Amino acid sequence: MCALRIVVDRQRDWQPYHPSDDVIDADHYVDAADIADAKATSGATNAQVINLCSDLGYLGRGYYVSLLAQARGARVIPSVDTLNSLRRKSTTDMQLEGLTGLLDELSRPAAVERLGDDVHFRVLFGECVEPLLARVARRLFERLPCPLMEARLNRTAQGYRLVRLRPLALGRLHEDEQDAFARALNRHSLKIWRTPRARRRYRFDLAMLIDPEEHLPPSNKGALKQFIRAGRRQGINVSLITHRDSARLAEFDALFLRQTTALDHPTWRMARRAEHEGLVVIDAPQDILRCTNKVYLHELLRTRGVAAPEGLLLKRSDRARLLEQTQGLSYPRVLKVPDGAFSRGIVKVTSSESLAREADTLFKSSDLLLLQEWLPTEYDWRIGVLDGAPLFASRYYMARGHWQIYDHSGARTRSGGFSSHPIDEVPAAVLRAALKATRLIGNGLYGVDLKQVGDHVLVIEVNDNPNIDAGIEDSVLGAALYDRLMEVFARRMEARRQARSANTASPQAGRQSLPANDPG
Repeated sequence: MCALRIVVDRQRDWQPYHPSDDVIDADHYVDAADIADAKATSGATNAQVINLCSDLGYLGRGYYVSLLAQARGARVIPSVDTLNSLRRKSTTDMQLEGLTGLLDELSRPAAVERLGDDVHFRVLFGECVEPLLARVARRLFERLPCPLMEARLNRTAQGYRLVRLRPLALGRLHEDEQDAFARALNRHSLKIWRTPRARRRYRFDLAMLIDPEEHLPPSNKGALKQFIRAGRRQGINVSLITHRDSARLAEFDALFLRQTTALDHPTWRMARRAEHEGLVVIDAPQDILRCTNKVYLHELLRTRGVAAPEGLLLKRSDRARLLEQTQGLSYPRVLKVPDGAFSRGIVKVTSSESLAREADTLFKSSDLLLLQEWLPTEYDWRIGVLDGAPLFASRYYMARGHWQIYDHSGARTRSGGFSSHPIDEVPAAVLRAALKATRLIGNGLYGVDLKQVGDHVLVIEVNDNPNIDAGIEDSVLGAALYDRLMEVFARRMEARRQARSANTASPQAGRQSLPANDPG
């Protein structure tokens, strides 16, 4: 059972409900005097904070409750990300993309007659007293997990549309809604921190994040199936999820990202939230930060003495001095935006005039650009590194008639060939450079791209979300590649479980109980 804190503005706000030792007022939770208790609670298995404060606006008292809960390592609803999304209709609409289909179902004559043109309803842990709106309420909570919300729908010629969604204060519930809230809280607690029986034969539950619509995903369907099978062999139940399932993260012990990552993107937000909630995460959010920005990576490799192509940072503010700044350089060179992927946002410039023209275009999307020397080779090495050890080795060849592995110049993306090699066939200098680079990043899963020019090895970049495709990266190890990765997950999840158990068993651990009105 989990450690639980239900945070309210004042203790008297909880008077309509059964007394519970898990209820705490906001001042005591925020107060430094309660930090020891908060740490003990947060360190327990599946620690959870339910924030029912009324002032959830930016930097309000309720906002700080969620912020501090996340900082203390607890799983909190609503999270700071959810509160920030609810602040503006534009960000709310972004999170609720895809809701139109459910709303269109309400346009049937019988539903319209019952609901009317202007619909106000309340969402209590994803539940609603109006049965016709039950699926809509559940979807709102899945996308924006906030315990209490107030929503408004308007009917237009095109059907019902959501015009308002905002947090609702506990004290504004009507008497009949208070009973519905208590029941919804209990059901929510049972769903989130009690493992379904069907899954208890597995030791752990792992969520694998994918995007079914992604054009160039990090793993093809064959590899995803192999990951699922390898997980089962390790006693891990692997479930495919998308970024729309963020509300389900508390069901899992680990998160494995198999969607192309970026900062200020659902992948990074999912990784960050999962890490805050105590899950084992690959890719960890700091890995995404360190790897996806080529400017950061260039500076990191340069200052730590890792051999990499010579580079020059160009600033948008110095655009007028661009020719002066690059005077004396030889061409061709490679110009990169910081967060390009799969050869996108990377152009070859053949002269100072070409540089000025391409820089004008790329500066529209980034304040900084990276100009690097061009090192033509037949192929790039890709060394997969997992938990500080080599996992696979491949050569990726340039697309025919093109200078990059991926050619996006036509209507369809083309790529070059590949070859996979046993680790013991890889030149020692290539392995040393790859491992040296990844030690600067972390101990996750990485793909290091390197160029070998004679005896000279240069690190081109470190990828936090390397491709693992069935038939390519697994050509040498086969199923053993997937087993190794799942073994790392299993080992880390077991270590996390033991640490939590030890913390829970200590005298400082907080009370672990559900509310007193829980039927279980």
